[in-house]
Amino acid sequence: MFEKDRLIMRRGLILGVVIGLALLVGCTNKKVGNPLANVGSKQPDKVLYDRAMDAMKHNRFDVARMTLQTLINTYPDSEYIARAKLSVADSWYAEGGSTALQQAEIEYKDFKTFFPNMPEAAEAQLKVANIHYQQMEKPDRDFTHAMRAEDEYRALIQEYPDSKLVPIAKQRLREVQEVLAQREFEIGRFYYLRQAYPAAIARLKTLVDRYPLYSGADEALYLLGQTYEGEIELVRKNPRGTEVTKSKMIDELTKNAAEAYDRIITRYPAMDRAVDAKARLEALHQPVPRPTRKALEQNQKEMASRLQPTMMSSMMGGLERHPDVSHAAHTGDPTMTDTEPVNATTVVKDLANAVGGQQQASGNLKGTVVKADVGPNQELPRSDTTPAAGAGADQTAAGGQGVGAVASGTASANETTAADPNELKPNVEAPDPNALPPLQQSNQLATGNGTSSSSSASSSSGQEEMADISSSKKKKKKGIKKLDPF
Repeated sequence: MFEKDRLIMRRGLILGVVIGLALLVGCTNKKVGNPLANVGSKQPDKVLYDRAMDAMKHNRFDVARMTLQTLINTYPDSEYIARAKLSVADSWYAEGGSTALQQAEIEYKDFKTFFPNMPEAAEAQLKVANIHYQQMEKPDRDFTHAMRAEDEYRALIQEYPDSKLVPIAKQRLREVQEVLAQREFEIGRFYYLRQAYPAAIARLKTLVDRYPLYSGADEALYLLGQTYEGEIELVRKNPRGTEVTKSKMIDELTKNAAEAYDRIITRYPAMDRAVDAKARLEALHQPVPRPTRKALEQNQKEMASRLQPTMMSSMMGGLERHPDVSHAAHTGDPTMTDTEPVNATTVVKDLANAVGGQQQASGNLKGTVVKADVGPNQELPRSDTTPAAGAGADQTAAGGQGVGAVASGTASANETTAADPNELKPNVEAPDPNALPPLQQSNQLATGNGTSSSSSASSSSGQEEMADISSSKKKKKKGIKKLDPF
């Protein structure tokens, strides 16, 4: 009897232990791990967020966005709202494609608007810049994305200077500016080969002022100096300018060329064109500067930081849409503000002011006629009437192919001016006491036709030169020369 009671008690004890374990297991729920916070939670907003992350991991971006949007709409006060909005933008960014990237940019900017003080705001700004960086094309193609990428990287550096992402943004900015600088150089070289020197000067000056870290900065400065020397040759060959005006223009152009060559030696002494720049300064009888040791070390450091393209990248470069940025420097501060761009009109006007000219030259390369000022009692000039004195000079200065064409315009404009702005006889003119000595005026007045005949001849000769220039540009190429783009 005693043994039987002990057996019953043992069985009851075992049964109680089994029931207790069953109850313990039944009351325990499986918790979902948080990949970001590394804490357990069984709240529904956390469950939705984890499901969305799992969907993104398996490239189910639509499911992830629907789940995240449900979280945002259902639990507006959740602690996962900021992460959910950033994850929506990340899903568009990871999906790729032009449409998805555009939507990702919108979402990232919305995140910055709602959560500007979070550490992830700098990451969102970097993603916006990377969107345009990925779509950036080669220098000879559309540069819209390159310009946008430059602005966005600058915004990151300026708005979040203490972020750990700033070094990444600076390097990307150097690469973007390398592409933009290469584009400006190719355009400037194109104008130089066409002898459109004012346009070439404008492009090259803008390049060297904006992008000092450009890998071909020495080549750009050397080409700028060559452009000024090309202008000197045009001035010397121009038969219509006075010797005084020609001498002033040659001196000014020589000074500008020497400044370009000086900058190569003082800023880029370790690059290839430094020796050539020294030779050109000696040929122009200009002093040759000596670079400082600091400038030499800085330039050597910049050159050492550039990567050399591999053979495979060189072979595949023509097939890729993205530009080659291996030549970009990996040291030095990128340009954070753009200088005022130089245009051809400014180049011509600056040269005219330097030589004391009073003509109204606009510097346009396509023959744009500049309207002269009209007196208070004069009628507007008509195209079917005979041009007044000095009109040919304005047209020549405006439509000339190079700055050398302004030499004759300067002389003509300085020789004769209207005696009275209210005079009703526009052909009656008097010499200007402030004008340069009229060295050739005596020969022109010997014809007996007066100043009007002289001005008419000057105008017709200017129009003939413009026509010759335009006709020489439109000559058709024959044979294999059709394949030559220049």
